[in-house]
Amino acid sequence: MAREKYLRLGELLIKEGLLKEEDLNKAIALQKQEGGRLGEVLVKMGVLREDQIVAALGKQLGIPYFSLGTGMLKPAIDQGLDKLVSNEFAMKNMVLPLSRTLRSLTVAMIDPLDLILIDSLKKLTGCEINPVIVIRSDINKAIEEFYGKSGIFKEAVEASYDITAAAVIEDVEAAEEELSLDKLIARAEEAPVVRLVDLIIHQAISERSSDIHIEPFKEKISLRYRIDGRLYEIPPPARHLHLAIISRVKILSKLDIAEKRLPQDGSFVVKIENRPIDIRVSLIPTIYGEKVVLRLLDRTQVVLDLNLLGFDPGQNALIRKAIHSPYGLLFLTGPTGCGKTTTLYAILSEIRSPTTNIVTIEDPVEYKLDGINQVQIKPEIGLTFASALRSFLRQDPDIMLVGEVRDLETAQICIRSALTGHLVLSTLHTNDAPSAVSRLIDIGIEPYLITPSLICVVAQRLLRKLCMHCKEAYEPTAEQLKGINIKADLLYKPKGCAKCNQIGFRGRACIAEVMVLNNQLRELINVKASFQQIREVAMATGMQTLYESALKKVEEGTTSLEEALAITLGNE
Repeated sequence: MAREKYLRLGELLIKEGLLKEEDLNKAIALQKQEGGRLGEVLVKMGVLREDQIVAALGKQLGIPYFSLGTGMLKPAIDQGLDKLVSNEFAMKNMVLPLSRTLRSLTVAMIDPLDLILIDSLKKLTGCEINPVIVIRSDINKAIEEFYGKSGIFKEAVEASYDITAAAVIEDVEAAEEELSLDKLIARAEEAPVVRLVDLIIHQAISERSSDIHIEPFKEKISLRYRIDGRLYEIPPPARHLHLAIISRVKILSKLDIAEKRLPQDGSFVVKIENRPIDIRVSLIPTIYGEKVVLRLLDRTQVVLDLNLLGFDPGQNALIRKAIHSPYGLLFLTGPTGCGKTTTLYAILSEIRSPTTNIVTIEDPVEYKLDGINQVQIKPEIGLTFASALRSFLRQDPDIMLVGEVRDLETAQICIRSALTGHLVLSTLHTNDAPSAVSRLIDIGIEPYLITPSLICVVAQRLLRKLCMHCKEAYEPTAEQLKGINIKADLLYKPKGCAKCNQIGFRGRACIAEVMVLNNQLRELINVKASFQQIREVAMATGMQTLYESALKKVEEGTTSLEEALAITLGNE
């Protein structure tokens, strides 16, 4: 047993039956090319999970492995552990005190071999340190639960009201006219403001927010997070800090601090738990000052797999048939924020290969994919969708992705490309799939060009998923189901718990309607049939509508009936 302790990690994983020798050899080869630790490479390859690696590593080192799911990462109460090791030290070093016995302290760590950190803990606590090993995501959640991440944020917000008049100017409207650029920068770099902006962003990421809205009004600031598609009000900082907060965001985004009359767009990147979060910044002038919206993009949380987006198996089959066509035009439609871009990237992830030349023109490029040539439009220098597409046709492409069809010229080039042997993927802003035909005709495309080129239209929406930890089953009444065709005997409704912040919903799922063009639909398009006629024939030939797709999610227990009806307007 003593000898097993000193086995190499790869050998131990093989001995435990967790790893095959051929996978180990691949991982070692990849490690030599890209560097990093063997365990990180195995997780990246998808061969093993992080917890399996850490458990084996603990066995190798003879150090206990603790996980969040077993309840072992709950610190003992009434031992003053939060005062023994401060929240700031715990967050900075990813350590968590678990229990204290006389002069011995058990501490959870992600790197129990960090002798310098262990020595620092000894000096800080005056105790001998007994380390246990944990994975990063578990200890991060445990630290937040123990010290109270929202409590830290709340304290910072409350402290913003106590900043003295010496630090800020009371009359904000007058101040905005009088403050020099140097004073703006100095105020934005003050420690309380820097900390407050950092905490606003960190709290939003922790709450799985997609957007942060900071809006000035006459006597207050409004701070709101968009979580799973809904905006929620958060206790805001003091009104007199608005200008300093906006200036801090501008500094981070490398924007013009002095410019307050015109809209500005920028971006920056932050790192949370060693994962980069892209933050896009948009500022607009309002009558009470500048409003800022920060869009948070966590690439590590985005699922680029068609099987995991929420499409029905039948819809997935139709989409796959379309995207593996040698040529043609496929549109994704829906309002802003309905997941069109994520679906397009999932499609690209599936069809990319060394034998295929894929080029994209986007505004903006949201996710960078290996093996795909991606272009960001720059209208100010003449690089538009249309001008880039003309150049694309000389790049010998097999597949082209166009971020959005906005005008006649872009639409014409897409149609022409589809007719000359290319597969073209793009988006349109329409409410459903049949409306895409009407939209193309409104733009100026003739029906005789649509019918031979268009092969499929996918309309989609995102609806909130019920929290799996607290959803409640109930038997619906006849009144609740009036005019609704639900086959399930039991439905589910939101309740609210700590896991979902008492909202009752956590995460979102896709609902869709997939219209594949057939001869009947092409005949209708050629004679400029109405949208309603096209819709009726599409449904008669098998198209599942958004409404029907939403009701399926209700029957499966994925969402509530009220959410499904709200997203689809409660009708066909």
